[in-house]
Amino acid sequence: MNQESKVALVTGAASGLGEAIAQRLAADGMVVVVADIDMANAGRVAKALTASSISLKLDVTQEQDWVEAIAAIEQQFGRLDVLVNNAGITTMGTVEDLTLEAFKHEFSIDVDGTFLGCKHGIGLMKKNGGAIINMSSAAGIKASSLLCAYNAAKGAVTMLTKSVALHCAEQKNGIRCNSVHPGAIHTAIIDKTLAQSDDPEALMETFVASHPVGHLGKPSDIASIVSYLASNESGFATGAQFVVDGGMTL
Repeated sequence: MNQESKVALVTGAASGLGEAIAQRLAADGMVVVVADIDMANAGRVAKALTASSISLKLDVTQEQDWVEAIAAIEQQFGRLDVLVNNAGITTMGTVEDLTLEAFKHEFSIDVDGTFLGCKHGIGLMKKNGGAIINMSSAAGIKASSLLCAYNAAKGAVTMLTKSVALHCAEQKNGIRCNSVHPGAIHTAIIDKTLAQSDDPEALMETFVASHPVGHLGKPSDIASIVSYLASNESGFATGAQFVVDGGMTL
């Protein structure tokens, strides 16, 4: 199947990394469903993509939202070929500093949202096969005392991806599932993370210093690997960790 025949759903696509991924998949020729809770910006992003691309309201933590989103995609397009579970947050804090509520909130978006996406996306995707790309992080491989919840959540996404990949392979449904592990990418989420710090400048210097290449990544760096994993060229890759982190985890 060529890229022009594919329908892709990208969560958290109203800004930042999700927006860059949506733009890249649309440039590849796909019809893109721009999903987010921020409908104003989701609509803006979708309007700038292909004529067939649409925006869709989706709170990834709510199972009914997923049921309705997949049903809407099936009704309008009849298929789903690519699912990018990108929606996520970054919560700063050590194990002693964090509240249980903050820890659970991190998991509700990063882990529950990814689980629900895989669970409900597979139902439509298995009609034709396809690719699931789960956004993990370098923090899902390398720990930081200041990222207790984020480390735990992204580590969970990493192993969830492997379990989903095995399930799909065993079911022979033609669906591949891989995780992408960015280093620090300069988007609005970095700015929000810095805002949680008592010394944003020092934290930014720490972020940069942790990357041997000497700078943060760009959204296009991650969009490129997602494009590959969404394509037929990655047809033998499943359950794998694709690390794009400027050497952070070396």
